Amino acid sequence: MHRAPESAWHHAARRLLAKMLAEFAYEDVIRPRADGSPADAYHLPVGSDLTYRFRARRGAYGHWRVDPGSITPAADPLEFVARAHDRLLGLSGDTTGHLIRELTATLSADVTLADDALTAAQLADLDHADLEGRQTGHPWLVANKGRVGFSASDAARWSPEARSPQPLPWLAVHRDLARYRGVPSLATPDRLYADELTPATRHTFGRAVADEGRDPADYLWLPVHPWQWDETIAPLYAPQIAARGVIPLPTDGDLRLPQQSIRTFLNVSRPDARSVKLPLSILNTLVWRGLPTERTLAAPAVTAWMHQVRAQDPFLAEETRVILLGETASVTVEHPLYDRLPGVPYQYRELLGCIWREPIGPYLGPGERARTLAALLWTDPDGGSLAAELVRRSGLAPRAWLRHLFAALLPPLLHFLYRYGTVFSPHGENALVVFDESDVPVRLAVKDFVDDVNLSAEPIPEFDGIPALVRGTLLTEPPAFLTQFIHSGLFIGVFRYLAPLFEEQLRVPEADFWSLVRAEILQHQQRFPDLKSRYETFDLLTPRIDRLCLNRNRLHLDGYRDRARRPHAAVHGTVANPLHTP
Repeated sequence: MHRAPESAWHHAARRLLAKMLAEFAYEDVIRPRADGSPADAYHLPVGSDLTYRFRARRGAYGHWRVDPGSITPAADPLEFVARAHDRLLGLSGDTTGHLIRELTATLSADVTLADDALTAAQLADLDHADLEGRQTGHPWLVANKGRVGFSASDAARWSPEARSPQPLPWLAVHRDLARYRGVPSLATPDRLYADELTPATRHTFGRAVADEGRDPADYLWLPVHPWQWDETIAPLYAPQIAARGVIPLPTDGDLRLPQQSIRTFLNVSRPDARSVKLPLSILNTLVWRGLPTERTLAAPAVTAWMHQVRAQDPFLAEETRVILLGETASVTVEHPLYDRLPGVPYQYRELLGCIWREPIGPYLGPGERARTLAALLWTDPDGGSLAAELVRRSGLAPRAWLRHLFAALLPPLLHFLYRYGTVFSPHGENALVVFDESDVPVRLAVKDFVDDVNLSAEPIPEFDGIPALVRGTLLTEPPAFLTQFIHSGLFIGVFRYLAPLFEEQLRVPEADFWSLVRAEILQHQQRFPDLKSRYETFDLLTPRIDRLCLNRNRLHLDGYRDRARRPHAAVHGTVANPLHTP
């Protein structure tokens, strides 16, 4: 077993405590006090015998950027939680215990990532699949790699940072339990399997079912995560396995690599094949990572509708050329008991299924390269920034490069919001930036529609053509809150960190950064004056916005208790909107 040097643990711990102080202060969980001199000096009393001191810079949306090297007396995030959990953080004993476990797992993953970290220049040369295994996780959530349910050997095999392509076994599930859905071009499962499986594999699967004395035509096939099979499916579907309603199959032979979401796999044997999104009953970040039955069923219908919207709108299809990575087929497997019991924990109604998603590769033109938006926040062990490296390679001035970035990201997102009352959650993992051969941002790709697309609760004429299944599945929010998905997913969840990075490494003042964002929004509004009333309905430029809190949910709202429904981010007060004025 590989053992990291103690110095690596100290370095990772210092960085994690700096992040904890910054994000807890942002969410008003803690209130550091200014020392007065120097201007960036703060202290945080924990008890009569312990006061933390550190230096921090403040930024837009109330952001804190804590210098890891400045923290005294000792930068240990686990000790901080142990000392501060009751009076300062207000945590219950069970939340404290589980949180320390999640933080320890996150630290372990951070050390693994640091063990063979690349330089920013090396990272810039990686393709999309290889880049995924180098990311450090959600920038806002502190315990972002907790993965409750994984053992150390599970993490070593199945985490993104393990970067270990693995074969996935498949299952045959009787149509009494399983349902198939596909976009029109994949209307039947045979069409999907013809694309995804070789004739020899299809023959092997059919023979395996026939050898059990069953008719292969009565079954649907889907891959299953080996951890999910061992920990959840084999025990909880034991009666169905005994009755041959669920029949284990061998692997299809392809090697697949877990992405940052940990439950979505890229096919590295055939990069142009579809990705698969599989349920994984581990608790990571805010939720159990299963696949809700109704959303898995509806995913292809949502994709078909969104593709239709794009195809019929020249601005989306021809001008911005936004890429919508569709969830084109799904197999949903209900549990005969749990799915009839709405009061049981939601993790038991998300156990088995698969969503097939389009890969990015076939959408890229000559010389184009895709990188997740989250990658722009990455820095190497020496402080080198991937974003700064890409700016250097582009040959553009930093402000000009930012204009290209905002022009690639914002127009399609704004058009969906203003014209169609539809908003993505464009956070760092779900949004991909497409770069040209000079590493200039040129367009946007988005994914994860059925989980992260929301509609306005206030009807608009463009909703008249939405299929009933899509309208009934996608979540709806009041117009004033719909804008939060862009604020929280993109501006707070990504730009809040990217702006100070550009200030420190590329000498773009943070005020200039946000002025460029605002200018892109206003330019889009001027382009479509007929939507003026929508700009007031979906107002991104209000003086203040609600402060959504992701860590507060775990600390104070839900803790680690089971719930019948998936939790949502907590709301705590408001913050000033840097886009309100230039």
